[in-house]
Amino acid sequence: MIGPGEVMVALIVIGLPVIMLMVIGNRFFRLREKKLEVEAGLAAEKAAQYASRTMELEQRVRVLEQIATDGGAQTAAQIEALREHKRIESGEEIR
Repeated sequence: MIGPGEVMVALIVIGLPVIMLMVIGNRFFRLREKKLEVEAGLAAEKAAQYASRTMELEQRVRVLEQIATDGGAQTAAQIEALREHKRIESGEEIR
């Protein structure tokens, strides 16, 4: 028959390591959860940066589409006006 002393020894030998494993496991999973939260925050920040960059690129593409479909007359006039403006600022003669 098993006496109370043997039961206490069995609880200490078996129970103590089980409790220690549970504490260690709990800490591990809390640390893992915090790590995942940080990674999720970083991923959200990167997504926002990509969205911002995408908007910039879309705006540039719109400008390029406008230039490509312009027919050239309006663009050429704008370029020539800029050239004349630079000549006036530099003091060159306008031909």
